[in-house]
Amino acid sequence: MASSAKRRAVGLSVNAEESENSSDESPEGDEESGEGDSDASEEEINEVVMVDFEAHTISVNDFDGVKKLLQQLFLKAHVNTSEMTDLIIQQNHIGSVIKQADVPEDSDDDDPDQVFGFISMLNLTERKDVQCVEELKELIVDQCEKNSTQTETDQLEQILNDPSKPVGLLLSERFINVPPQIALPLHKQLQEEIADAQSTNKPSGKCHYCLMISKTCKEANKSIPARGGAPKDEYLFVNAEEEFFYEQAIMKFHYSVQDEADTCLGGRWSFDDVPMKPFRTVMLIPADRMPAIMTKLKEFLTV
Repeated sequence: MASSAKRRAVGLSVNAEESENSSDESPEGDEESGEGDSDASEEEINEVVMVDFEAHTISVNDFDGVKKLLQQLFLKAHVNTSEMTDLIIQQNHIGSVIKQADVPEDSDDDDPDQVFGFISMLNLTERKDVQCVEELKELIVDQCEKNSTQTETDQLEQILNDPSKPVGLLLSERFINVPPQIALPLHKQLQEEIADAQSTNKPSGKCHYCLMISKTCKEANKSIPARGGAPKDEYLFVNAEEEFFYEQAIMKFHYSVQDEADTCLGGRWSFDDVPMKPFRTVMLIPADRMPAIMTKLKEFLTV
């Protein structure tokens, strides 16, 4: 059964260059055609198209798309992304997938039902006996121990194992060429779904904390600080809106994934050709700070 659209974000600009098709390599020994190809390539890269997106209830048909985006987040970490995808699909009363609206029948797109992004919340406390949840908690605690203080590591372990104050894993992943404006309606809808789940005692409804793992980057020529982290402004958030979650976090640390990724984002990523190193930034945010974050998101994304 096809999933139903929950809402629609209209008129979002998307760069025509897709990360899947981008490459930093160019054929050697082809200097004669290089200039013309360069001009054509530049013209193509700078092309902006208007695309309508729809948000749909997550269904079994979205398994491959959601799993691919989870793999983009976890890379080679020992986390069972197939099992996590199954959990996300099972609790489809919370979360959405982003798809292109009204794909023409004569479109060259091989998959008109392609998932461009998704958002969801997994209650880690309710799912404490599930393998992928235990793997995730082990990953986070291990990285905290390596990149933060022992006091913070002990505090994190205590929070993750306290059944009286559930922790929810907030997942918000999308292709790099999907603009951040789509994040506002997705987060608003998610908060409404969480509130509804809480009032009806459905899974993932009650979370005292939100745990987020954000994709971030840092200039390669800047030294990595000592344990305890570095100022936020040294890190660039791939999903720009997640900076506001960072500001409200009561615990945060960064860990490098340089050895797990060939490039920062699996595609071209350049700030004036400054080489970047990929990181993951872990944040723990009290759930009662979400209204303040939503206010910031609205101000930032509706300018």
